[in-house]
Amino acid sequence: MTLFSCALELKVNIIEKMNKLIIDAVKDNIFLMIISNDNTYSVTHENSKNNYEKLIVLLTDFLRINNFKISDIGLIYINRGPGSFAGIRNSLSMIKAIHMIKKIDYYCFSFKDFDREINTKYENIPNLCSKFNLKKNLIKPYYIS
Repeated sequence: MTLFSCALELKVNIIEKMNKLIIDAVKDNIFLMIISNDNTYSVTHENSKNNYEKLIVLLTDFLRINNFKISDIGLIYINRGPGSFAGIRNSLSMIKAIHMIKKIDYYCFSFKDFDREINTKYENIPNLCSKFNLKKNLIKPYYIS
């Protein structure tokens, strides 16, 4: 039992120290955030067809401006809805491609997953995904009909 708790503690420490990327393209704005140890970097863009079509450009520009490369990211958290169908489709497609090419794991979350939580700020998404045992590399999108 002690070995298991030590391994679990080590896993938690490793996850806490890696750079995390949060993407939310389902709301009024496209939101990107990097959580890097004690620092956070974020940017928002207008939620428009033009920006959905160049989502990967917005992401690479955001990473470059903050002195990161996609290979510096250890985990990605992406909002799966409910919200804009185009935002969900484009952001999930982009993350699936990054996962296939760079082997970066991702978690798809919905703020509905955390309905009972008080503190659902973007900075807390990684901890909430762990707390609620969201599955890695699994997509279950919520679409607004």
